[in-house]
Amino acid sequence: MPVPEAVTVDRARVAARFLSGTGIEIGALDAPTPLPAAARARYVDLRSVKALGEHYSELDPRTFVKVDVVDDGERLARFADASLDFLIANHMLEHCENPLGAMRNHLRKVKPGGFLFYAMPDRRIGFDQARPITAFEHVVADDRDGGDSSRRAHHLEWARFANNISDDAEVARIAEANLRYGYSIHFHVWDASAWLEFLWRSREYLERQFETRHFEFTGTEIISVLRRA
Repeated sequence: MPVPEAVTVDRARVAARFLSGTGIEIGALDAPTPLPAAARARYVDLRSVKALGEHYSELDPRTFVKVDVVDDGERLARFADASLDFLIANHMLEHCENPLGAMRNHLRKVKPGGFLFYAMPDRRIGFDQARPITAFEHVVADDRDGGDSSRRAHHLEWARFANNISDDAEVARIAEANLRYGYSIHFHVWDASAWLEFLWRSREYLERQFETRHFEFTGTEIISVLRRA
């Protein structure tokens, strides 16, 4: 489904307040963030547009933005440290097995004073409603081992609750198929208050490398803007 116009308007409003210079947007697919005239972005994804169309068969690849750089958006190995004025990653961190590690790398890639723009889904809206909120202690454990020890449990939870399936055998079948394929699920789940707590606790965990400059629940999603210290 196309991104609702209200979502685009909200993202554009917040982007206009904080973003300028040159940056990147990770995983924009068919919904790039509208940028103010003072900002320019290159588009980064783990796969080419052709491969993205095969991975996300429910979407029309003809609507995807051109992928300028094929790179792992959690690591961004093709970008020099402190080389970006801003980084946008909408509805991405919930797909990361190690969101704290991804944030650490994102902070490294933006210049001091640069911005991270994150829009997040709220658990109360959409297919994550039945899933438990991810505890901060859980993401710390995932940061320590890269998510290895919790990967299968996440896939089982996704198969059961996101697909509304109660049969254990079918849940296991879907989870194993997604694991083999490397399908990008929501590994972690937050609502607005849980995400705010995550930001507060992750600031301390990441040694105060950022400050939160904007936090908003729009009624549809959560938008937060972090400034690198």
